[in-house]
Amino acid sequence: MSTTSNLPAASNAATAVAAKAPSSAPKKILVLGATSGIAEAACRIWANQGASLFLVARNAEKLAAVATDLRTRGASYVDIAVADLDNTDQHPALLSHAINSLGGMDVALLAHGILGNQAQAEEDFNTAAHIIYSNFMSQVSLLTWLSNHCVPRRTGVLAVISSVAGDRGRKSNYVYGSSKAGLTAFLAGLRNRIDREGVTVLTIKPGPVKTAMTVGMPNREKFADPDTVAQSIVNAVAAKKDTLYVPFVWSPIMFVIRSIPERVFKKLNL
Repeated sequence: MSTTSNLPAASNAATAVAAKAPSSAPKKILVLGATSGIAEAACRIWANQGASLFLVARNAEKLAAVATDLRTRGASYVDIAVADLDNTDQHPALLSHAINSLGGMDVALLAHGILGNQAQAEEDFNTAAHIIYSNFMSQVSLLTWLSNHCVPRRTGVLAVISSVAGDRGRKSNYVYGSSKAGLTAFLAGLRNRIDREGVTVLTIKPGPVKTAMTVGMPNREKFADPDTVAQSIVNAVAAKKDTLYVPFVWSPIMFVIRSIPERVFKKLNL
């Protein structure tokens, strides 16, 4: 039976993807930022697999719609909490409640974050600080608690959406990119510490994806489909991978971009 929590709770349901999963599929999944386009698409796949899901987001109406859709798709259990994940003081109680509701946790997917406005951030420190806090500091808080929960149990997958934008700073989005660079570095260090304890840390680096975050961006028709990105994430979680560039073409692209000498790179209009 599915329930709705009384704790503080965020897009519209879309088409189902993926068939029933193999028996090895994760069953108890915590999703933070559950109404983001990528997270919602991943949840639809997990629901088709019969997983138990605990969803956290800030928009109560959207979150309720997502939860209803996932129950219809076959999720064995769905619970929700409306919460602003930038409120780090709330994290311990929220995460403890979520895991108790699930009866344990096999996977946590962290999909919370904002793109922000680069032009405004260049002029206003508070705008820049908000982008960095949401994309980095709040993630550090969540991951610190979750890793300390998983290590004594020697199990769990912490899957975190970073970005290819964190691989090298560019004039067009260096505030967002630096927040993701910090997150990627934090995940690498965390992985180095806890992988030996039986806990997987998966760094997910999407390129541009057709989600609400990218509405209005130029060339959006060429961006990746969220259902395809979500399937890659679900597969990487099941395989307990360390890093996922998605679509994969971004791996060689970013290798080339990282390799450009700074004296050349600083003259490029990227």
